[in-house]
Amino acid sequence: MSTLFTLMLWLLLAAFSLPLALLALLLWPLVWLLSLPFRLLGLGVEALFAVLRALVMLPARLLGHRP
Repeated sequence: MSTLFTLMLWLLLAAFSLPLALLALLLWPLVWLLSLPFRLLGLGVEALFAVLRALVMLPARLLGHRP
């Protein structure tokens, strides 16, 4: 569904301004490459919070509590 929505937005942009749509099409891989480190950082932070949650919940799990 997201791909279809993106395609429709690009076609709408192309209908209003073809040079701007072509520029967006050419710059999209660069934007994706620049956002990659932030995605990896988000994955790392999410993993860190999962480990912290597991450490905090460890005593309760040892006493028999099941989530």
